[in-house]
Amino acid sequence: MLIVISPAKTLDYDSDIPSLETTQPDFLKESAALIKELRELSPQQVSSLMKISDKLGVLNYDRFHAWKRPFTDNNARPALLAFKGDVYTGLEAETMGKRDFAYAQKHLRMLSGLYGLLRPLDLMQPYRLEMGTKFENAKGKNLYEFWGDKITEALNAQLQGVKSRELVNLASNEYFKSVKTKQLDAQVITPHFKDLKNSQYKMISFFAKKARGMMSRWAIDQRVKKAEELKGFDVAGYVYNPNMSTEWDWVFTRDEPQ
Repeated sequence: MLIVISPAKTLDYDSDIPSLETTQPDFLKESAALIKELRELSPQQVSSLMKISDKLGVLNYDRFHAWKRPFTDNNARPALLAFKGDVYTGLEAETMGKRDFAYAQKHLRMLSGLYGLLRPLDLMQPYRLEMGTKFENAKGKNLYEFWGDKITEALNAQLQGVKSRELVNLASNEYFKSVKTKQLDAQVITPHFKDLKNSQYKMISFFAKKARGMMSRWAIDQRVKKAEELKGFDVAGYVYNPNMSTEWDWVFTRDEPQ
């Protein structure tokens, strides 16, 4: 089984992290090609492209120009410990031990606009480039066209590596669109998280994102091998709801936030 999650806009390159055996991203050549094109933008163009403030435009302009290889433990950090945000608040990677990271390295993947596909211990330099950004590049009019089949082919290879044909989609629609499911040699299982509000179960973005992280962490803690085991997820009040679920879309509900 592989689990895929989205990255986060918020990054942490300041807090202390444990000493870990890090790895290199598989698509650094492609990342470098994107960086080369991104460096042609002015700070104002970065702001306009990403629909962000001038301050953030300057920050990311500076990040693009500071980006350099080789990636080392001094100029980069493991992706799972660099991303912050709702999903990663739920995942709490900073409390994981070395055996937890070993399981995560085998079974958890992060989709990325700049890096394509990341393992938890892959070194990453700071960036912001959301997958849905309409950045025209040498390979097409957006990042989906830039990445083409590469992410899907990589997932197929890694599924073979774990001898599984199950992919658990805990990513957002924006990011999972980069995976060509018809070419994927696996069954996609998508968990959904809904909270009771005004007598109806609804997906509330903040809670759902955090729950995706919590399920990822639960899978790591439980050393889950088959997707079916995820139906036992019972964190923060969420439980599997068979009446609202279909064969491959699994709904987890809770009646009161915890």
